[in-house]
Amino acid sequence: MSFACCVPIVECVYCLACVRWVWKKFLYTAGRESENWGLATVSEFEPVPRFCRYIIAIYEDDIRNPIWTPPGGYGVDPDWVILKKSHEDTQGIVSPYLIYVDHQNADIVVAIRGLNLAKESDFLVLLDDKLGQAEFDGGYVHNGLLKAAEWVWAAESQVLKELVERYPDYTLTFAGHSLGAGVVTILTMLTVKNREKLGLLDRKRIRCYAIAPARCVSLNLAVRYADIINSIVLQDDFLPRTTVALDNAFKSLFCFPCLMCMLCLKDTFTMEEKMLKDPRRLYAAGRLYHIIVRKPFSFANIRPIVRTAIPVDGRFEHIVLSCNMTSDHAINRILTESQRTIDQRMERQSSLAKEHMEEHKAALQRAVALDVPQAYSPSAYGTFSDIEEGPDFGKPGESSVAFSKKRRESWDDLAGRLFLHR
Repeated sequence: MSFACCVPIVECVYCLACVRWVWKKFLYTAGRESENWGLATVSEFEPVPRFCRYIIAIYEDDIRNPIWTPPGGYGVDPDWVILKKSHEDTQGIVSPYLIYVDHQNADIVVAIRGLNLAKESDFLVLLDDKLGQAEFDGGYVHNGLLKAAEWVWAAESQVLKELVERYPDYTLTFAGHSLGAGVVTILTMLTVKNREKLGLLDRKRIRCYAIAPARCVSLNLAVRYADIINSIVLQDDFLPRTTVALDNAFKSLFCFPCLMCMLCLKDTFTMEEKMLKDPRRLYAAGRLYHIIVRKPFSFANIRPIVRTAIPVDGRFEHIVLSCNMTSDHAINRILTESQRTIDQRMERQSSLAKEHMEEHKAALQRAVALDVPQAYSPSAYGTFSDIEEGPDFGKPGESSVAFSKKRRESWDDLAGRLFLHR
């Protein structure tokens, strides 16, 4: 058989394989990878909207005179801003950032904004990620993000040391979005490795919130630092799921079929066991928080839930083909949905408390109506109080004899009505 005859056969096999892959992709929906994760509590997820607002504030040229303000404001007191660096200040090595002392929440915050599409330097940082190029703490990290994190550490470590010593009870928090999320992830690990330069800062006082992060650390580092690094992903966000090298991904954006072809080949011919055993493969770091706001194959928003875990396998390995895969990456959308999540969870908790109170009152009234002994007695457990007493409620001061007499009289009256009026 000649080579010319083999080409059509190879093309048909390739097309069938890609059709099968696309079909599986359309059946693969966001939420599938986190369906067995536990639910996050309100208290652990509560800081996320606040850090989103800090990151958005970096986009303003003048925080005292903001041009655009998100719902609820930035929550940034200009007098508490220690410094704010622009692209010019960083010479394009890292995205603009600010250092802020949040006295209200006892927090020293380093916040770094995301990718600026108009800045070539940001693309150069993100695309500098040749596989296995940068080793760190027994693992591998994104080379360009490592350089950016090292620059921030060298420039601001003295400032952070002074703040940590001045406020010994404050936590040190790193927060970033997209490109900035990758930088703060590695910056957090740098800080942990060099805590002696900050006056032996306790590890428990360090934390990181990487919002819509790029895949930037190897699996062993992603799991090892899960006690202090938190990655937040909104439903279909593409970046934490982009498994191909970012330089190839961005080049392929000019040819979407080329990108799909690359993803098809990787997902089809790469075994999961091989992926997990590859020490150079990069992942989103730390504990993962997955915000679910839509049902599969639906455009309508649902009551949001947040699932969380520290998975080893299934760590956002597959792109979700969705019309929201890019919009779910936007920081303002993540702010809106995370705030909606907290508001509705808090509202639900308040509603549950009210429902439990009303349910308890109704049960007591029903019990007294049925003449259940000691129904008037308060429960030995629970937190309900101020139960309204109607005319049918027994009085706590009544003796058991009087109560039994009342029950006997009630039974006599009922028997009389039933048998004397027949």
